[in-house]
Amino acid sequence: MAANETTQDVKSKGILWGFGVFSAIVLVVLIVLGAWWGSEPGQFNIMDEAEKRAKETHDTDNMPVGYVYTNTLAHIAEVLLHKPGGYITNDVGPPGVLLDNVPSWEFGALVMLRDATSALRNHFARDQSQSAEDPDLATAEPYFYFENDSWALPSTEAEYEKGIEALHKYMTRLQHYGGNVKQAQFYSRADNLWQYTEVVIKRLGGLSTRLTANSSGTNFGPGLTQEEKDLANQQGTPVARIPWMEIDNVFYEARGASWALLHILRAVKHDFKDILLDKRAMRTVDIMIKSLENSLEPILSPMILDGGGYGLFANYSLTMANYIARANAAALDLRDIMNRG
Repeated sequence: MAANETTQDVKSKGILWGFGVFSAIVLVVLIVLGAWWGSEPGQFNIMDEAEKRAKETHDTDNMPVGYVYTNTLAHIAEVLLHKPGGYITNDVGPPGVLLDNVPSWEFGALVMLRDATSALRNHFARDQSQSAEDPDLATAEPYFYFENDSWALPSTEAEYEKGIEALHKYMTRLQHYGGNVKQAQFYSRADNLWQYTEVVIKRLGGLSTRLTANSSGTNFGPGLTQEEKDLANQQGTPVARIPWMEIDNVFYEARGASWALLHILRAVKHDFKDILLDKRAMRTVDIMIKSLENSLEPILSPMILDGGGYGLFANYSLTMANYIARANAAALDLRDIMNRG
């Protein structure tokens, strides 16, 4: 009897040991995958990607104005879909569903992609306000505005792929036209760039405000007493303080937006080169690019620190807000320069 109990006890321990080992292996795999999928994509060379796309169409010698800009938008969307782990915002299983910072990064990049695609459809590809819009761009833009967290029927990835395909068709028509195919147009004019810059200013200003909203005293003007601050809190302040658990989400949203806008501005610098040189605005665009490059420096801390401005620990949100505010100031200058006759 004792021998049977001992045998059963050994079997039970063996089953528990095997289950424990299996659980540990699964946990390690999820941690490794989570760390890999949670890493931010690196920067890419806009000219190399445009030339690579041109090689696929067997026409590397023909990259007209607007080709690099459009390909940059398409490649930003491709990075969102095909980076390590793929598109994670709509994941319903681990480890993707546990990575809350990556969806914030993806949303920030997606907003900039949407704005740039809208500018291409409504401004860059149209000669005048009465001009007919480009059919491929009219197809592409709505796909990128599809809900960003749909996992099935249809999935977000499937809709964004259709948007990428429509951008590629527009690029092909920029290169070639004839017969019944309408020639695609791209107008690199000062008024078009001014209209897009207006949108960029609002996006950067909003991000900068949200990044600084968690700092003490941010929501109040100078010289207020504590009673006046308490009254302002009761009535509602213009900018709500960011909850402690959401500070990292706003930070990574700003990182994603900076990453996408950085590549878009590099494409603008290429395709709007003539007008930027004529208006002596190239230096202004360079300041925006450099500020965004600084905002994407590697993060050395395993978590997003939220220290005081002059405290013992750094405040990552304020640092990011500083770089974005500098880019926004340069964007204001660019808008004024483009708006001059």
